[in-house]
Amino acid sequence: MSQDLQQYADIIEQLKPMVNEPEFNQVLSQVAGGLPKEKRFLIKMEVKRLSRPCMRSIDLRGQVDGDCQLYEYDGIKHYLDDIAIQTFEQQVRVFGHYSFGVYEAVQATENNYRVMREKSEATQKADEQEDKLSSRARTMAKYNVPIVNLLDYSSRGTERMNFAVALEIFNESNHSIRGISVDVSTEGIQVKLSKESLFKPNEKVQVYFRGLEDEFTMDKRNGIAYTVVKIIRKKEIQYLALRRAKEYPSPAFDQFLESFIHGNKRRYKVNMANTIEAIVNKSCEQYFSPRSPTLPVYVDEIDNELIPRYAMVNEVNREIIHYWSDEANDSRLGFLINSKRLTSLRQKKPEKREMFVYSFTHLQNEKVYFYSASSDELMARDVLRGVFLGFGSRKVSWRVFKVTMTSMTPDQAHAPLSIPDSVGTKIKRQNTPPAPRLMSKLKNLRWLLHITDITSDAGQRRYSEYKFSRNNLSHLRVFGHPRNRVPEEIRTFRFKPQEQRLESRYLLRSAIELKQNDTGITLKGVSEDISVHGLRLEVTGEYSGGIDTPVTIAFPKLQELTRKHNVMDLQYQVVHYNPDRNIIHLKSVAGDAGQSARHFFDDLIKQNRNTLKSYPEEEEVPGIGHALRIINARNVTSLSFLLSKEGARYKPEASIIGQQDERVSRLASHFSGKDQINLEFMFRDRNLDSPFVQQGVKQVKVENLPIRRELFIAFDPSQKDSRMAIIPRFDNQFTSDDMRYNFIREAMSRGQFIALHVMLTTTGKPDLDMLQAEINYVSVYAIHRAKELEERLWSIAACTHLMDITDEVLFRYNFEPSVINKNRILSSQHQVEPNGIKALLRA
Repeated sequence: MSQDLQQYADIIEQLKPMVNEPEFNQVLSQVAGGLPKEKRFLIKMEVKRLSRPCMRSIDLRGQVDGDCQLYEYDGIKHYLDDIAIQTFEQQVRVFGHYSFGVYEAVQATENNYRVMREKSEATQKADEQEDKLSSRARTMAKYNVPIVNLLDYSSRGTERMNFAVALEIFNESNHSIRGISVDVSTEGIQVKLSKESLFKPNEKVQVYFRGLEDEFTMDKRNGIAYTVVKIIRKKEIQYLALRRAKEYPSPAFDQFLESFIHGNKRRYKVNMANTIEAIVNKSCEQYFSPRSPTLPVYVDEIDNELIPRYAMVNEVNREIIHYWSDEANDSRLGFLINSKRLTSLRQKKPEKREMFVYSFTHLQNEKVYFYSASSDELMARDVLRGVFLGFGSRKVSWRVFKVTMTSMTPDQAHAPLSIPDSVGTKIKRQNTPPAPRLMSKLKNLRWLLHITDITSDAGQRRYSEYKFSRNNLSHLRVFGHPRNRVPEEIRTFRFKPQEQRLESRYLLRSAIELKQNDTGITLKGVSEDISVHGLRLEVTGEYSGGIDTPVTIAFPKLQELTRKHNVMDLQYQVVHYNPDRNIIHLKSVAGDAGQSARHFFDDLIKQNRNTLKSYPEEEEVPGIGHALRIINARNVTSLSFLLSKEGARYKPEASIIGQQDERVSRLASHFSGKDQINLEFMFRDRNLDSPFVQQGVKQVKVENLPIRRELFIAFDPSQKDSRMAIIPRFDNQFTSDDMRYNFIREAMSRGQFIALHVMLTTTGKPDLDMLQAEINYVSVYAIHRAKELEERLWSIAACTHLMDITDEVLFRYNFEPSVINKNRILSSQHQVEPNGIKALLRA
């Protein structure tokens, strides 16, 4: 066989038995349909050549490692050893006669000295290639991580048992093929065969369980009807996935198989591959969702009108809700995602449904006024662009948000277990689809928004350099949101795991004074919510202390209402604060020192339980929060990856690819294998004094706050060297805006510029309740695997989120829209300036 055709050896092997059949051309189209016509023609000619009758005599004496003997076939004498005779007869069965295919196969047996020499030379060459593999390539391989599609795993209708037994299969041409079962269920079977066996999808076959005929009463005359569902080829073997053909029932066999599996599944072990996959998949979801910095908002579409309906809040993204709340703590998130912007997003192509929105607030007469503008809106009012950006960016309330839109369906709310109903009534109950009452609340949902705060110090400084005339500030009212046009309420739900308090909390806004016990600094503010053991406050200044700092809280207004308690000297401890250090979470100190606070709020709550507004412990419609969470997990729009601890360092464990993140996904998959991404570019600073990921995880664990950093990347896929193809620079590696601008310009001249807003968060403790049913199922049959999975769960320490902000950064540096659009299109060939790479590496 020629070198050109060697790559199609597997296809040729499949076609050999069909060469003299009328269906040959049809089979050729099936197995080689994806190849060009000229390649299919060459393959056809090669198979025809191999099938031509051969009259040559074969003499292997002295050419093989074996004793040769006289072997005569069809009047032609040959001298063959045992292996050659076996190969000869096998190939004659394939072709139906002695052909050139038989002749060449016999000349290429494994014990042939020529073949052995060629293999030895090939192995030696491969070893030399392996020795030449650079340390850089080995390093790259270390950062290949698998892609996990959240909540995408197979659910089985019946249990599948690992069971190996001899089978005989008759295909539609009534050819008999011997094989071995791998696993079996009442609905199907997986079979292991040699790769020479030829089957096609949807083919009807008859299966005879030869290995069971001696032990059990089986019908030896009639086989069991199956349909070929899937064909998987691996090296020298292939696996057939067969499904019972329901149109040819066999009640006796069904009853036998059901009792056989039930009685032997502990002996032969249930096949749990899909359950293990589901546990890994679900664990990634529960580490990702409750700490994701992106706020999901679910949008109804009714009579072509888009209405934001629900939002899912966790302890990280809730800062977005706080920002868009007015002085009465009423949410005004609808100002950000108003009808005009939603319509604009819907009209864009699916891969471009995103926008960047800039905002700031103005406080007047103790009332909050919101101003916001998207980049498109600013471009449409170019005269006011510099005024809005220059003035707004100089305010503490300045924010930049990325809003993406993706389509969704209510059906995505159902995520059954990977275990079949037949295992038990509890499993069957958990597999039940959402109730009609719940689905009625979701029936109009068609769109999912993801809102992410991508504000950066570097970006804010850049915008603050914009020159503007204060005489034009009055014109910014076109970007203001009128307080008399209140947006429709967006119901918020909380991610359930790990963030529920141990006790009920109640909304109570009252003036407070916070004093740091160690420094004596006093801040004024207002309480947001209370409980017996904790408080949440908003202060007017900036809290300067740290976590666990002891503070004294005074409630002057409440003191006027009580003589029984002294509420001017309550002792608390700081447990959390937001990035702006103006929202503080407290818990009462242990022991006698915190007793006054606990007694006061215990009495206050008991006496005013009917008037105090509480956060609902139960959902209005049971299960709606969980359903929304599942929908969100199935529609992630940006790339994230989980980090596990290995010794003293952290390494990427699994990745979550976003649906609309084509630019970042292409970058991350450029040096990876199938179903993987390569994250080496995120660890390029690993040899510096303070590598971002390694130091960042430690910092976020201490401060309990997400860490943000901008990453600029020059991407040129035409470069084979990874260090030339991907050149990353974290923001702190630039000393000026001029350096940033030059890096961007050089990157676009040699390929593509990509900017990422990188957010690093911790993942919290694993929530085993969500996984317990499947972990218990695995424990029954393989307790060691269950322990391995639990150990893996506890090793996950952090999650890194990569948000594509390329277009916003280019807008920030005043690149024209045509340049921004051109940068989206990545060409495979680029003209590289002679000094371009050097300039980038120096940056």
